[in-house]
Amino acid sequence: MKAKYIAAWLLAMSLTGCRENFLTVVPETSLSSATFFVTEADFVQAVNAAYVPLRGIYNGPAWILKEMHSDNSYYARNTLYGAVDATENVANFAVPTANGVTANGNVLSQYRQNYLIIARTNQILTSIDAVEFGADSKNNLKGQALFLRAFAYFDLVRLFGKVPLHLTPVKTREDAALPLSTTEEIYAQVEKDALEASKLLPNKAKQEAGRVTSGAAKTLLANLYLTQKKWAQVQPLMEDVVKNDGYSLMPDYDNAFSFTATNKNNAESVFEVQYMEGPAGYQGSFIYAFIPSPITIEELKPITGTTNTQGTSQESNNIPTPDMIAAFETGDKRKDVNIGYVTLSSSLAENKTYPYIKKYARVHTQHGNTGQNWPVYRYAEVLLFLAESLNEQNKPAEAAAYLNQIRTRAGLAATTAASQADMREAIFKERRVELAFENKRWFDLTRTGRVKEIIEAYGARVKANPAAYYFPKGSAAPSNAFTILDDYYGLPADEAALTPHF
Repeated sequence: MKAKYIAAWLLAMSLTGCRENFLTVVPETSLSSATFFVTEADFVQAVNAAYVPLRGIYNGPAWILKEMHSDNSYYARNTLYGAVDATENVANFAVPTANGVTANGNVLSQYRQNYLIIARTNQILTSIDAVEFGADSKNNLKGQALFLRAFAYFDLVRLFGKVPLHLTPVKTREDAALPLSTTEEIYAQVEKDALEASKLLPNKAKQEAGRVTSGAAKTLLANLYLTQKKWAQVQPLMEDVVKNDGYSLMPDYDNAFSFTATNKNNAESVFEVQYMEGPAGYQGSFIYAFIPSPITIEELKPITGTTNTQGTSQESNNIPTPDMIAAFETGDKRKDVNIGYVTLSSSLAENKTYPYIKKYARVHTQHGNTGQNWPVYRYAEVLLFLAESLNEQNKPAEAAAYLNQIRTRAGLAATTAASQADMREAIFKERRVELAFENKRWFDLTRTGRVKEIIEAYGARVKANPAAYYFPKGSAAPSNAFTILDDYYGLPADEAALTPHF
């Protein structure tokens, strides 16, 4: 009876010509877009929230989809775990895909975390201009939101090729199911957002540590142009960053990377994902996925230095390949920074000595809880972007000057590459060792059109000598390994179930 009465009352009110917003109830005891986005402090908090998914991305699926899905690192198979899992499928270039979609959980996680960034930045960008507060602060916050949205879409387009392009908040279930935009449309939006961000953001000297800067936005924009082979547009951006934005190479390559509580956002850091050791929930743990396993307390403690070290027995991921280790030239100081070794007494492999990614193995206090930041863009890559853009404009001698800055720090002689073709190969190889394990390799293979050339040969080596790639005696890669060499991943099946467009 009560329900009928309320329904009748609502109908009567709708017929009396009452004001349109009479029944619009704004919740007073919980946050909503109507009550939250009204002050500068609200937007600061919202922008902070837009950074948050980056911690999940770089702690998990990013290194799986972009680094281990290459010839740089591999999956150390523990046959005691039985069935092949989603991560091993990525490492083996055998992600089950049908009709352009896949059920792989790593793909789903990366996709959703990026769209979480997009959803949060869309809300900021559609609300901020309607609220009055200081122009400098507003430009800074708006620039950060634009950068993060551009960054998320650039990640998505390079992983999937075509994705839905959301630029406003999704208010209804129907709004969420957009058609796939083309690669070119996504690129255009990334360019628009990154360009505007580069004009709104302050430089490194004036920005709060950890937040994106104008230099970061210009580097993202240059990365886009590099992917599009717009070489002449890369050059002035990177020259501007070199001359005006206050970055420099750390004298020691090892110090280009943060420790768990120090050396963060240093002079070489253009943009890095922020982690904090401790109980606040901001910690990372990616090194624990990289450490070979099964490993005992005694074997792990010298690497992590924790007070409560615990042995692990999980599958071991992101293990440097013999190919990656061999890519370092004799005398390259970066090799010992990137590659460490540990002997696992419980390993099922005949060779129980495994390499691991040493530059992320910083000493910390609590097991599974680290504060080391993840490097997304470093000044070293700015120099490499600049070298590549110059060389592709047939200026190999000018490119050499920037490439040699990287090589000198590594303790290597100047490059001998003189022709454009030789310099192109020299830069490609230098990117591999300088940016090792920083999630660059897969995109370098796709943008240069070298996936099949390099991964087919790599896969043949894995199959011919599985013991060298950490398989226990009698084990080998599955028959479908290295059979799916597409430049893009399939879109996530769980999302496909929610839309008619893919």
